[in-house]
Amino acid sequence: MTGHWNHDTHFHPRVLAAIPEGARTALDVGAGNGLLARDLADAGLEVTAIDLDGTVLDAARAEHGSTDVEWVVGDVMTADLGQRFDVVASIATVHHLPDLPAALARLADLTAPGGVLVVVGLAESTRVRDHLLGLVGVVQHRWYSWRRGFWEHSAPTCWPPPHSYPEVEQAVRAVLMGAEYRQHPLWRYSVTWRCPR
Repeated sequence: MTGHWNHDTHFHPRVLAAIPEGARTALDVGAGNGLLARDLADAGLEVTAIDLDGTVLDAARAEHGSTDVEWVVGDVMTADLGQRFDVVASIATVHHLPDLPAALARLADLTAPGGVLVVVGLAESTRVRDHLLGLVGVVQHRWYSWRRGFWEHSAPTCWPPPHSYPEVEQAVRAVLMGAEYRQHPLWRYSVTWRCPR
């Protein structure tokens, strides 16, 4: 795994731990600086990394190599990727997409039977428990930043997120039957869904 640490790379181990046995292919949605694509390739997967921002993707290609990752400039909602993937992963991306249920459905469609979809996203804090978790996140941020340093990515940001945590959970329950939804400190939630065979 990369030595860069921030609120997004903190969740790379969650993606890597979910890789199904026998998985061969992976799609990194909203690849940005390419760190997750690099980690997936290091795990032995054939990786396709897609992002709308060609400049950021060019920098990722230059830093992480072009031989074992296919870097695709495009919109995951409309791009013809020509296959389904054993692992579909998206970190801090779906809140950039205007229609959350449609985005989740599209990512599910790109997941091969027996494969896994892992989404780590940002949402707006609207409840007391959200703000309490945010306080835990402040402590975590300070601790990890002190221990590991804080790496600032160069990919575009979208703040505040357009959906609240309850809205995200409702969309997940409606679109991804049987998915595991968890809310975390560091202002993130995670979704893990396994595509039926």
